[in-house]
Amino acid sequence: MTGRVVVISGPTATGKTALGARLAKQLGGEVVSADSMQVYRRMDIGTAKPTPEEQLGIPHHMISIAEPWEEYSVSRYVEDASTFVDDILRRGKIPVIVGGTGLYIDSLIRGSGFSDKPDPALRAEIEAEYDKSGGEATLAKLAEFDPESAGKLHTNDKKRIVRAFEVFRATGRTISQHNRETKELPSRYDAVKIALNFTDRQDLYNRIDIRVDSMMSAGLEQEVRELLAAGVSPVTTAMQAIGYKELISAITGEYSVVDAVNMIKTESRRYAKRQLTWLRRDENVKWIFYEKTPDLDFALQASTGYLEKNYYNNDRQ
Repeated sequence: MTGRVVVISGPTATGKTALGARLAKQLGGEVVSADSMQVYRRMDIGTAKPTPEEQLGIPHHMISIAEPWEEYSVSRYVEDASTFVDDILRRGKIPVIVGGTGLYIDSLIRGSGFSDKPDPALRAEIEAEYDKSGGEATLAKLAEFDPESAGKLHTNDKKRIVRAFEVFRATGRTISQHNRETKELPSRYDAVKIALNFTDRQDLYNRIDIRVDSMMSAGLEQEVRELLAAGVSPVTTAMQAIGYKELISAITGEYSVVDAVNMIKTESRRYAKRQLTWLRRDENVKWIFYEKTPDLDFALQASTGYLEKNYYNNDRQ
């Protein structure tokens, strides 16, 4: 391992960004974002990027580093983010990894991502096969050589089905095999993991609704219109993010903005459930629960208390 890091995670709208900045300031550390959409430039409102004021003067890395039309992968994230983490450690500071993209966080800590560079031509070929055959038939083909992955995917999950084929054809290994081999390797970083949540699930959902309304008031629809006017294709990975894809459909007349906002809220709740499912698989996560609304003072106190027991004590052993 090259060093110890602190992770602040949890479902959307739980105050990860605010706690991460406050904790980094208290620890004398720096923030490394672990949000798969905050990497894109000009996508600020819908991805809830921290404003300069919210950053509290603390360096924030891995934000606005890619163009919206780029394909940004987990392997690229691991490569880019580990550079910042290693530099922070070399300078004697504490990296505070903040975000809700579980795959990015886990891959960064393990030091693993697919080392092979994506082949755009191969991906396009597989996507064309998917479009021609349909999700059900393509998933059935995947089950022939990787039943484990196929059993976890939905027929409409084009992105992950295509990726499973892409990895197998490029490396001769299934994603399932890769994941098993990766878990057997020692982690690159020793992580102290903290996750935020609400005691009552409905309070989380209420918070999500408030956040979506705030994004709309802040100009999310205009942000989406400007991206489209700049020539960013609606089918790019970035524009498939929650909040963007729904408003694109409203802008193109598929349904109303009111319907789009309701869909954003619904999809955000579903995403939060997936984030919680991912986090609950990790028995090493320390949970901090809110009552009704986020209490950052409480979260900061609980986080520092937990770190005193699990971060600094390890240095004395």
